[in-house]
Amino acid sequence: MTDPRAVPRPSRLPAWLEAMRPKQWAKNALLFAGLIFTQDQGHQLSHWLKAFAGFLLFCLLSGLTYYINDLMDLEADRQHPKKRFRPIPSGRLSAKTARVLAGLGIPTLLVAARLIEYDLSGWPAWKFFTTAALYLTVTLLYSLILKHVVIVDVLTLASLFVVRAVAGAFVINVPISEWLLLCTLLLALFLGLSKRRGELVALGEGTPTRAILKEYSLPMLEQMITVVASACLMSYTLYTFFSKSQTGHSRPYLMATIPFVIYGLFRYLYLTHKKGMGEAPEAVLVEDKPLVINVLLWALVAAIVLQLGVRP
Repeated sequence: MTDPRAVPRPSRLPAWLEAMRPKQWAKNALLFAGLIFTQDQGHQLSHWLKAFAGFLLFCLLSGLTYYINDLMDLEADRQHPKKRFRPIPSGRLSAKTARVLAGLGIPTLLVAARLIEYDLSGWPAWKFFTTAALYLTVTLLYSLILKHVVIVDVLTLASLFVVRAVAGAFVINVPISEWLLLCTLLLALFLGLSKRRGELVALGEGTPTRAILKEYSLPMLEQMITVVASACLMSYTLYTFFSKSQTGHSRPYLMATIPFVIYGLFRYLYLTHKKGMGEAPEAVLVEDKPLVINVLLWALVAAIVLQLGVRP
């Protein structure tokens, strides 16, 4: 007999949109990181429009890659207590329709990625297009091979966060900070390892529906999460100490954002350990009001201090 608690509430979204997993699109907010952390350079309206266009493109592109992933895992997902209710495994979106939408949509989005790079001065290097193509390639490799390799699976997912951050810098043509890449990688690893921990906790004594989960254990994941969370906090703290503007000026007032990072990490650990929400980080990041408010305040304070708080 089906456990009624395992049956999700009916979605009001059309099946084709639900299959793109809109809740996951919050990850693509990383495309605005390059814009936020270069506020002291001054940005025109066109930069904001390009950043938003890049964000929208990555939302659609990542959504279509979920079509491909669900098509590859179709039979396994039909046996999963939750994933079997997704549009493609449940049949609400036919496999044929999903293939057509992905086959037409992905090339169209890659062309759009090239068009976004155009400005009045002409065509710059194929940077944003390349990152979009790289994101697609790594995602497909993950679905085919890499998600079955222990540790590499989490590192691959973390690398996709880095690609998003790089794409956000490329789309507005600003330099990429090594600090941005490092902090993004460590934060993504923190979220990915927490997700694996949440999946194991949710399984309890049950048999994993994904073979890769057999390669992990709670003690091992707990130790990894501790290491990565500590490194993430230290890296961000060092960034606020030593980061410089494009003109070589220090930006010491960025230290005002450190408390928001500390609270965000601790709040997420609290939600995963006490509320059992680690299995779905995309839901945590958009549904937990204290965490959402914290992220917005962090972005606001960072934007203000980067705009005003530069010291020679």
